[in-house]
Amino acid sequence: MIASRVSRMQLCFFFVVVLSAMPLRGQTVEDLLTRAELTDFAETTSYDEVMALSEGLAELSENIHLTTFGYTNEGRALPLLVIGAPDASAAAVLRTGKTRVYVQGNIHGGEVCGKEALLMMLRRYAMGVYPNWTDELVLLIAPIYNADGNERVSLRNRPRQHGPIGGMGQRPNAQGLDLNRDHIKLDSPEARSLVRLMTEYDPHVAVDLHTTNGTRHAYHLTYSPPLHPNTSAAIDGLLRDRWLPEITRLIKEKHGWDYYYYGNVGGRGGGSGWRTFDHRPRFNNNYVGLRNRVAILSEAYAYASFEDRVLGSLWFVEEVLDYAEQNAAEIREIVETADLESVVGTELATRADFNQSETEVMILMGEVDEVRHPNTGEIMLLRRDISIPTQMYEYGTFRPSEIETAPEAYYVLPEGEAVIERLEAHGITVLRYTTERERLVQRFQIDSTRTNSNAFQGRNERTVWGEWVLTTETLPVGTAYVSVDQP
Repeated sequence: MIASRVSRMQLCFFFVVVLSAMPLRGQTVEDLLTRAELTDFAETTSYDEVMALSEGLAELSENIHLTTFGYTNEGRALPLLVIGAPDASAAAVLRTGKTRVYVQGNIHGGEVCGKEALLMMLRRYAMGVYPNWTDELVLLIAPIYNADGNERVSLRNRPRQHGPIGGMGQRPNAQGLDLNRDHIKLDSPEARSLVRLMTEYDPHVAVDLHTTNGTRHAYHLTYSPPLHPNTSAAIDGLLRDRWLPEITRLIKEKHGWDYYYYGNVGGRGGGSGWRTFDHRPRFNNNYVGLRNRVAILSEAYAYASFEDRVLGSLWFVEEVLDYAEQNAAEIREIVETADLESVVGTELATRADFNQSETEVMILMGEVDEVRHPNTGEIMLLRRDISIPTQMYEYGTFRPSEIETAPEAYYVLPEGEAVIERLEAHGITVLRYTTERERLVQRFQIDSTRTNSNAFQGRNERTVWGEWVLTTETLPVGTAYVSVDQP
């Protein structure tokens, strides 16, 4: 904890000195501080305050351009701050030829440390702290993705999390949907806005900032690359072999804090050990990975103090962007090469199971103190500065349990209009037949089906069984041709 206190003092001193020496164009020092900083990390920044800060930062720096990339269910505009391009348009960003990095906070409205960290980082950029980033990068910063959830503040949201004691927003959006489960079905306007951004701005890298739940470990922050086994091996290797280990090393060297791969201790789906979450593309980092883009999930530790969670997230993003700037050309090459690789005729996973590590690994477990919330009297947990090395197996990757060979294309009949609309919303090119055509195809013949009686995120999941049957079909006008080799 001594290292973190010294770093905060240095950060505060630097901020005051630099602001005292630079023209603020009519703004005061307080105009550039987040609500968290103004309240000694007792409160979090509201949507209106985020917008005011974003406007102030764009006014302060001619290199920061403010736009919006969509709307929430309740009509709040989603801010996007673009740095390193002549203006905020997608066309201008793409014309730079630079490596594009998208960073978002607040996908869950109660997990607010990423929002605060990004606003602080933007201010530091405007003050000249990161002069080299935009030599090779364009930054796309979305500090408040779940804006509706952010505004539903309660002192009792996220029980046992250590602050902010002035309350925080709720996990879902205004529809009651978890936005980190909506990347495929796109039932929320927020998710549709995000996938449109992914198509139009086409970031090479996407970073998603969270606060974790669950296991009492010793890490200030945990992280994850994409987890789906169909993720490009080159992207997975870049993250697991170099990028994330380098961040871990530098954070320990600079700040004395331990970061590691996301996990919880439990026995779900196999033996007890350090277990990551889910491989399915409903989650942001897995979805982005299957788009052949570099995805990084950040999870600040819920039982660290709110201030430490913000600092831990800020330091993580700084190291992510430092590495991206120093390796920008290689990142572009890896992504572009992945896009050129055809999956037609290859075996791809349709279901997956956890992989167990070959040997036990060392996981740093921790302890917490129980403290009373000063306004509710309820128990909050606060991490102790203690680390307990514990040997256990790690379940941090997935292997295919069922596979299919990828065809050249799929045909979707006109009655599948909802499917076609979703594909197009994801940026997938769909060609529609204007004349009737006869084709030799494989049709999936369903022989049984099961629908879950309990809804998940507003949908009753359905599983179908059957087999592919070779047949000649007359495809009517309006049939959609969906190539598996997408541009």
